[in-house]
Amino acid sequence: MKRLALILALAGTPALATDLELDVAGEANGTIRIHLLDDVAPQHVARIVELAKSDAYDNVVFHRVIEGFMAQTGDVQYGKMGSDLSMAGMGGSDLPDLPAEFSDRPFTRGVVGMARSSDPNSANSQFFIMFADAPHLNGQYTVVGEVTEGLDILDAIKKGTGPNGEVEGEPDHIADVRVIE
Repeated sequence: MKRLALILALAGTPALATDLELDVAGEANGTIRIHLLDDVAPQHVARIVELAKSDAYDNVVFHRVIEGFMAQTGDVQYGKMGSDLSMAGMGGSDLPDLPAEFSDRPFTRGVVGMARSSDPNSANSQFFIMFADAPHLNGQYTVVGEVTEGLDILDAIKKGTGPNGEVEGEPDHIADVRVIE
């Protein structure tokens, strides 16, 4: 099985920087580097790091992947490989939802945002990475980071063909997450 590694680096001084290394298994193969913007969305970035340190993202699928739009993952409740994935994308973690941390950062190709329901203050564990610019999301979702390397690998993630971008069959998934400090 091929592996894709996503490496998330926090913004801040080098002494305070933390990396997350996500090994993703599936059709895609390679490394994506994401610079997390803790100065823009400190609560959301802290949540991603907390969940990663607890191994909550291990074996979580990219459940919603819309070509030309975005790839979504992070449902630690219903999105685990080997389980019934019929509810993937409807869950979160056992931690409370987060209040929105909207900014003026635009949703352009490579930007990482937090997924939520229609309630702006409902982001929890899920995040998405943009394949293309989506100005209609600007100011509506919390921006947490941006891809700095590996957009070609992002583009290789298995696309959804089901309703609303649902990935049918075996989706790509996060095999392992490591926090590197």
